[in-house]
Amino acid sequence: MAGLYAGLDVSLELTSVCVVDEEGRMVREAKVASEPDAITRELRSAPGDYFRVGLEAGPLSQWLCFGLKDAGLPVVCIEARHAKAAMVAMNRNKNDRNDARSLAQLVRSGWFKAVHVKSRPSQELRTLLTAREFYVNKLRDHENEIRGLLRPFGLKVGKVGARDFEARARELVAGNPLLELCIHTLLAGRMAMKMALADLHRALLRLTENDELCRRFMTIPGVGPVTALAFKATVDDPARFRRSNDVGAHLGLTPRQYQSGETDVRGRISRSGDAFTRTALFTAAHVMLTRSRQWTAIRAWGVRIAQRSNLKKAKIAVARKLAVIMHRMWRDETPFRWGAAA
Repeated sequence: MAGLYAGLDVSLELTSVCVVDEEGRMVREAKVASEPDAITRELRSAPGDYFRVGLEAGPLSQWLCFGLKDAGLPVVCIEARHAKAAMVAMNRNKNDRNDARSLAQLVRSGWFKAVHVKSRPSQELRTLLTAREFYVNKLRDHENEIRGLLRPFGLKVGKVGARDFEARARELVAGNPLLELCIHTLLAGRMAMKMALADLHRALLRLTENDELCRRFMTIPGVGPVTALAFKATVDDPARFRRSNDVGAHLGLTPRQYQSGETDVRGRISRSGDAFTRTALFTAAHVMLTRSRQWTAIRAWGVRIAQRSNLKKAKIAVARKLAVIMHRMWRDETPFRWGAAA
């Protein structure tokens, strides 16, 4: 029986399916609902066994990958940049049908990079972190909006802490009925967001307190619950990295390089991969270098880099080193080593 390859161009409602044989000849084309069962029925209707089924990484890719794997199909998730390059090279006109054809030929050739599909528990942890970060950002935006609305009247909130912000805003608008209505309403919304953020933060703390790996990560100076949980959710499976040094590159903490002939330019960090975890590691490095007073070998190393270069480069280097250390602690099940005393 002939071996088959399939490409799936997934959108929110419909998925374009293209099936080709080992020689690249078209076997079947269709458009079905973006549901694992509907896609499985369509793929099974073609005669033959599937060597590979490919779809581009996207919002629905995790759900569809798990559904197709449960149905016994050899599905792979293709990195979006590789998929886009193939689509542009193969087709002048971009549409769902042509994209599915390009993906089918791409998975048949094998010239693609498969991305790791996170497990469901890791995706749930990431959802918690994202929801918490959403409220953190919106609270900041909310407070800035209140400051901006008061400024045209010469009312300046000034430098106040989060606890004193509401009292200061109410004090400024006292005696003006219309301003009181507007600001008090915004403050009520701010209070509701603070309560929601507190609920999410408590859930995050409970998870890290009950997780032995996160507790071990938090023995590193500067690494808190958010950084520990973000790293665990992003890496998901430490065995997928053959070397711990690869984790820094995966998170975009290594310099870009452009080399051609005698030209060899190294630029800023690539910033590829997960931006949230990269930011969390950078924040942990900032705390370690500027606030922590506990001596560690990695902190001493970062201070030396800051002395001969600058603090920002030192933070990036320490963040990359933290990713390597945390992966090794996870893989070897070892505690954090502070290093020999200075």
